[in-house]
Amino acid sequence: MIMDRVAGAPISWGVCEVPGWGHQLTPDRVLSEMKDIGLVATEFGPDGFLPRDPAAKAAKLRELGLSAVGGFVPVVLHDAGRDPLPEIDRELDGFVAAGAGTIVLAAASGLDGYDERPELDERAWRTLFGNLDRIADRARERGVAAALHPHVGTMVENRAEVERVLAGSTVPLCLDTGHLLIGGTDPVELAKSVPDRISHTHLKDVDVTVAEKVRAGELTYADAVRGGLYRPLGAGDVDIAAIIGVLESHGYRGWYTMEQDTILAGEPEGEGPGADVRASVAYLRSLPW
Repeated sequence: MIMDRVAGAPISWGVCEVPGWGHQLTPDRVLSEMKDIGLVATEFGPDGFLPRDPAAKAAKLRELGLSAVGGFVPVVLHDAGRDPLPEIDRELDGFVAAGAGTIVLAAASGLDGYDERPELDERAWRTLFGNLDRIADRARERGVAAALHPHVGTMVENRAEVERVLAGSTVPLCLDTGHLLIGGTDPVELAKSVPDRISHTHLKDVDVTVAEKVRAGELTYADAVRGGLYRPLGAGDVDIAAIIGVLESHGYRGWYTMEQDTILAGEPEGEGPGADVRASVAYLRSLPW
């Protein structure tokens, strides 16, 4: 069964690194609800959600009974005048202290949020590829695996950009089933075509009608999230079962982190966003793996 490799993510409770994203819940509430739902591990969440001190970060997770999977780290990779390694080293301190095995990189645009991004020239792409490989090497030296997360509003968003990374870098991918679909990549087909390049998975289910509006520029990413872009696993248009089946049949033994990006207007009453996570866990438990 895959359930001992299913983790939570604070973004499913609306906790996000984007300024002005929405109401931010406390780590005690988020992580306690994860534990109550039956999850055994979590990604870290954005900088500042957990204590910045590496030892304190590890202690907080132990206190709440959750293992650390890793975390999402957006970093500018395309700017030749900006070395990402010092920032990565600071992040890795916390990963090593907590025993987290995967740093999930996003090729940040350098702008706030995910609603716009610049165009890259060939030199910038070469810089991005070189930095990906440098970071992967540095992480490996410290016992952590790096994976690149194609993500809406970053420099690696659509299928052509994913293909460029596969050809121009050796870094593995984080298969995010929602962001890939929104960017125009079929996550099932990608899993089938390059199973050996996938080392980490983010499970999202998506309302494809809303996703198409993001792709067409009719909705910003944030407005789409507010408008119900993400659905509980099994309730949207992504074939989650097929993706897991492809990965498992090719020997995948990495984590499945559930992520349904959420924006909260205020402190939720009752179960709040945890209800969708609970429904997603129930769906995963119904699968044969």
